[in-house]
Amino acid sequence: MDLLLDRFLRYARIDTQADETSTTYPSTAKQLTLSRLLADECRALGLTDVTCDEFGIVMATIPATVSASTPVIAYVAHVDTSPEYSSSNVNPVIHANYQGGDLILPGDTSKVIRAEENPELANCIGQTIVSSDGTTLLGADDKSGIVAIMSAADELMRRGPELKHGPVRLCFTVDEEIGRGTDKLDLKKLGAHVAYTLDGAGRDEVDSETFSADGAKVTVKGINTHPSVGKGSMVNAVRILSTFISRLPTARLSPETTDGRDGFIHPYHIEGGVAEASARLILRDFETGQLEAQAQLLESIAATLRAEHPRAEIKVDVRPQYRNMREGLAKEPRAISKAIDAYQSLGRKPKLTIIRGGTDGSLLTAKGLPTPNLSTGEHNPHSPLEWTSLEEMRSAAEMLVQLAQEWAR
Repeated sequence: MDLLLDRFLRYARIDTQADETSTTYPSTAKQLTLSRLLADECRALGLTDVTCDEFGIVMATIPATVSASTPVIAYVAHVDTSPEYSSSNVNPVIHANYQGGDLILPGDTSKVIRAEENPELANCIGQTIVSSDGTTLLGADDKSGIVAIMSAADELMRRGPELKHGPVRLCFTVDEEIGRGTDKLDLKKLGAHVAYTLDGAGRDEVDSETFSADGAKVTVKGINTHPSVGKGSMVNAVRILSTFISRLPTARLSPETTDGRDGFIHPYHIEGGVAEASARLILRDFETGQLEAQAQLLESIAATLRAEHPRAEIKVDVRPQYRNMREGLAKEPRAISKAIDAYQSLGRKPKLTIIRGGTDGSLLTAKGLPTPNLSTGEHNPHSPLEWTSLEEMRSAAEMLVQLAQEWAR
């Protein structure tokens, strides 16, 4: 447990925030710091075929301990953190032997992880909770997943022939948080039959569906003049964009009012001024066809505003991000069944769940590599109220050790 905690703290303190406005790959050079560290640690553990390419993608192999030919499986996690909140100068706070109640974060006491809003905390009584100090992200998304993989690799290498398993590939990606996690990933080099992303909440869950997702950008170009002579000549892009956002339906298509299998349209970033203003939005639904309906809704709002403001230029750009992994996983049902077997072999009760979000597994599955997602103990991702549990990370690592053995049966 001490080694697991040490790993997490070291990884969490490294700023690996992605930047969706960047045109480089990875989008930020600082992601390479953690990628190179992980490659060095893989070598130190005795893993073979360790590589860290120019893009920051790390691969390594845990050699098989059985002579029979068995499918190659891969464990995948991403090094980057969300661009939605700072991950600079992360100061992890350890809440040992959690006894319930709210957690006030010392770096900003207005930030409180409230037990009422985090029912998962009730399952963590007596455990070690780790949060940020409230001024940054913690980075448990996805450094909890990295810890689970590295801890499992450590045990599989240490116990050697005692544990019977086939070859296991490790893969650490970059830029997952901005939908580019697999852009430069060579599946032939990875060489896996199935993969598992370690990028989930809680424990004992197997995510077999994700949202399908598109990204949208709405750009309004106006006409700027001095406000003292603005009558009849100024076209204020800020006002028009504000009207656009206000016309998005909130009762049935916003994250604040939906759950379960409901989709949503989520504006999350606005910038600009009178001459030009833009907003970035994400479109989400479990049924891929509904994304087209959401895009049409955005265009209909834009068309109405073009009629109201004929001198303004209003543009809606939509691009695909990832798709529901459901159909791809059906082509290799063992991807799910072996995960269920592993949990049951450990005496646990696995839960088949869905993600109101996406993982690298969505993209990998679409490319032909079936990749469900597994629990790692991530809670409140993309928020300064993010937290994780040391015991849930350990639980994830134990599951990966067992999963490798299940695929050798």
